[in-house]
Amino acid sequence: MTIQKILLIDDSKTELHVLSELLGRRGYEVRTAENGDEAIRRLAEDKPDLILMDVVMPGQNGFQLTRSITRDPRFADVPVIMCTSKSQETDKLWGMRQGARDYVVKPVNADELLAKIRALD
Repeated sequence: MTIQKILLIDDSKTELHVLSELLGRRGYEVRTAENGDEAIRRLAEDKPDLILMDVVMPGQNGFQLTRSITRDPRFADVPVIMCTSKSQETDKLWGMRQGARDYVVKPVNADELLAKIRALD
C-alpha cells in the first residue's frame, strides 16, 4: 500500500501546522483533526492511508482512540503512528498494545518520521 493520505490528530494547532507543512512539502495529502470526535468524523468522510496520533488530548486520549480505530473492521488496516511528547518506554509499549504500528516522540525529528512512514509503504 502506498501512503498518500494522512490523517493528523493533535489538539495543538502549532503541531498540526508544523506537521502538515512538513508532510505536505513531501507530497502527502494531509487532513487534520483536533480531537477524537473530529477524528472519527474525518475517518468516516475519507479513509486515510495512515494516521498520526497525539496522545494527550481533551476527551478521548490518543491511546483510547487508537484502540477504537484499530479494532474497528472498517479501519483496522490503517496503520497508526503515535506522535507524542510522552517519551517513557511504558508509554511506547502501551501505545503499541493499543494497536499503534510505531511511535515517535515530540519534538518530531522530520527524517525519523519520514523514515517510519516510508517503512510502512
